[in-house]
Amino acid sequence: MTTPTHVPVMRDRVVALLAPALREPGSVFVDATLGLGGHSAAVLTEVPTCRLVGLDRDTAALEVARERLAPWSDRITLVHAVYDRMPEVLESLGISAVQGILFDLGVSSMQLDESSRGFAYAQDAPLDMRMDATTGLTAADILNTYSVDDLTRILRSYGEERYARRIAQRIVAEREVAPWTTSERLVEVVRGAIPAAARATGGHPAKRTFQALRIEVNAELEVLERAVPAALSCLAPEGRMVVMSYHSLEDRLVKQAFAAGAHPDVPRGLPVIPESLRPWLRLVTRGAEKASAEEISGNPRSQSVRVRAVERMAA
Repeated sequence: MTTPTHVPVMRDRVVALLAPALREPGSVFVDATLGLGGHSAAVLTEVPTCRLVGLDRDTAALEVARERLAPWSDRITLVHAVYDRMPEVLESLGISAVQGILFDLGVSSMQLDESSRGFAYAQDAPLDMRMDATTGLTAADILNTYSVDDLTRILRSYGEERYARRIAQRIVAEREVAPWTTSERLVEVVRGAIPAAARATGGHPAKRTFQALRIEVNAELEVLERAVPAALSCLAPEGRMVVMSYHSLEDRLVKQAFAAGAHPDVPRGLPVIPESLRPWLRLVTRGAEKASAEEISGNPRSQSVRVRAVERMAA
């Protein structure tokens, strides 16, 4: 198998945010969304004494990452798991706390590039979109069974699609003609449901629909809502967590979880703050950081990234 050579989004900045927490020999870094292993390879290179625990729900990605990370095989443990299972995975490995955690959310480069996975709207493919191809509903299942109201909800909520109901109505009408199976037909139906004037701006007309279906298929927001607090509970004192989001709803969940630990809700002027209400996280980034114009020009997939980082305060 040939390992892809793509450059991970904001690689150097991510390493710079994580490295200070990983300098002690024996430190553990968890890549919760291992993907092709690009960020992990950079961390393992920069911090030669740390150990990696890599999680991914995609078995194909794990196979590619294992090959890519072969030079560090004595320092890595790769696990097929969704990232909200991090505490359970670490417990099974006898690890009580970790010094670094990375979440690189959304769809991976390999998933986008492999047409058979059905993530990309630019080429005809089976409507699958499962990050873990071994389990769960496919995008075709959703298109063939969800009601107009449910389809409208996910297109509006997860895709921020202005014409959600029109698209949902067309989807349901079209499945009466023939079941949904491939992406090219969906692209054409979505294009036809959006007024011509609206299609002239905002990028590919099917982009928001495909994003919404992918998020629904993989329950991405529900998993993330569980995963962020679970991961924070695994951080050792002075450990750091970095999250890379590509969707406003993802970023909002992360922002709220970080703020809850860094800025507890206590009355102003309280002379003594109870131990249980004191801040236990420190914001490392000021707001959400974005990719540079130079990086975006060379790697368009970095355009929508938002990076946030926190550090667990010393005990």
